[in-house]
Amino acid sequence: MRNLLIKGNNLEGLNYLLKHRELKGKIDLVYIDPPFATGGNFTITNGRASTISNSKNGDIAYSDKITGKDFIEFLRKRIVLLKELLSEQGSVYLHIDYKIGHYVKVMMDEVFGIENFKNDITRIKCNPKNFSRIGYGNIKDLILFYAKSSNPIWNEPTAEYTEEDLLKLFPKMDTQGRRYTTVPIHAPGETENGESSKPFKGLKPPKGRHWRTDIKTLETWDKEGLIEWSSTGNPRKIIYADERNGKRIQDIWEYKDPQYPTYPTEKNPKLLDLIINTSSNPGSIVLDCFCGSGTTLKSAHNNNRKWIGIDQSEHAIKSIIEKLGSIQDTLFEAEPAYEFIDLEKVLN
Repeated sequence: MRNLLIKGNNLEGLNYLLKHRELKGKIDLVYIDPPFATGGNFTITNGRASTISNSKNGDIAYSDKITGKDFIEFLRKRIVLLKELLSEQGSVYLHIDYKIGHYVKVMMDEVFGIENFKNDITRIKCNPKNFSRIGYGNIKDLILFYAKSSNPIWNEPTAEYTEEDLLKLFPKMDTQGRRYTTVPIHAPGETENGESSKPFKGLKPPKGRHWRTDIKTLETWDKEGLIEWSSTGNPRKIIYADERNGKRIQDIWEYKDPQYPTYPTEKNPKLLDLIINTSSNPGSIVLDCFCGSGTTLKSAHNNNRKWIGIDQSEHAIKSIIEKLGSIQDTLFEAEPAYEFIDLEKVLN
């Protein structure tokens, strides 16, 4: 499949993908950052985007006038089609504002099933705000993460340990200067038969617990010096910091928006890199039907994924083309090739 950039109403665009491109069940990842039901307009003035709605200057990049239950229904129609396009191993990440996000989650639960809800991710979007208001400063929005099935693509994301992490998580050091910690080699629950209930070095698991692995493995660890024995004879498994891939990423992400965006609500590309690398594979198709500045599309290209972008704004299409054009053709990375489709011309 060729990469596709589609100009037009995204409801029509999604139907076009289903009916004319036969992409039902072919999309592995959807990321969307729709309007947030703010009731205003977002503008661009002299090539610089407004970061707040209802700016009185500049050209309208996109309108965000649909609010309340009309907004939820607007979004539902698109989510239903996106689910059809998703593969059985596919996922959707819906980026939304905290004021409307809880209502959107109820709708997403209905479409995807609450059992397929994976995360409500908090995204720190800006520096602290100090202007007066009745309420706490708002520095976050949220991302709702759903899978289509119980077996989505999942490439475990990790982050490098900081020096503080290393001191806290791996407080011990061996004679060669390697940082490590220790963990119990037993786990809750008794077993009457099998390897996990047998004695290890003459010891049985503590009452109400069993060995985490078989006796042969425990003996191998002990021979390799990977079990630390306390002064009271309590064995614990040694975990070295330099053998870990990093710390598991949690559900609070700090990816602040660009300070000087070229398009309203432009997102941090590292945010998209994380989502794309975690919930798709090289060669997967990534879809963004509110693609705005094209950050999703550029990230998909840079991470060796195929992509489809849809937007009806002239300013968005211009921004996307410029962003894709900024990717240089090198020995290791090809300049993105894509098919541009103007829905108004194709469907009329």
